[in-house]
Amino acid sequence: MQSAVAMKPIQQTTEPQMVAMTAPFEQMNALSESIARRAFEIFQNRGRTDGGDLEDWYRAEAELFHTAHVHLYESDDSLAVSAEVPGFTAEELWISLEPSRLTITGRRATNHKSMRRVLYCDVCADRIFRSMGLPVEVDPTKATAALRNGVLELALPKSVSARAMEVRRYAIVLAEDGRRWTEPVARLSGTLA
Repeated sequence: MQSAVAMKPIQQTTEPQMVAMTAPFEQMNALSESIARRAFEIFQNRGRTDGGDLEDWYRAEAELFHTAHVHLYESDDSLAVSAEVPGFTAEELWISLEPSRLTITGRRATNHKSMRRVLYCDVCADRIFRSMGLPVEVDPTKATAALRNGVLELALPKSVSARAMEVRRYAIVLAEDGRRWTEPVARLSGTLA
């Protein structure tokens, strides 16, 4: 005898939820310290050998946080950012915006108590972290952020000086790509020293 459970669709809100555009300095500092502690543990576990500091840092960051997948768009007068933050509410996200840097952090409330036995669980970290340099300066005082259906949407108006400048070429590098490019240079400079 088999039983079935009827599933109803989850109601999605189409109205965006506003997200606070400031993160307390203490919170950002605490995130950095937790990455540093884990990176030091990794350093100790690999025998305290020199030469892998950046790799240890990236590994610690990947273990502790889920990175937000980001799309960055540019128009004549602003930047637009869409960041995938599934499962996070507006109250669980913090955004820190400087003229040349955007940082998105979040901590999801977890409910581990369950009367059911877990047979399989494939879940991302309950903490999210993404920091990226911006290709042009923006005006943090005029930026807005909203969360809609698991996507954080940011509108970042360019600063007056950035709008006056000509178009610049830029690239956004993922951590693993940056490692791949910087490690050979670091090894080369280490042999020259």
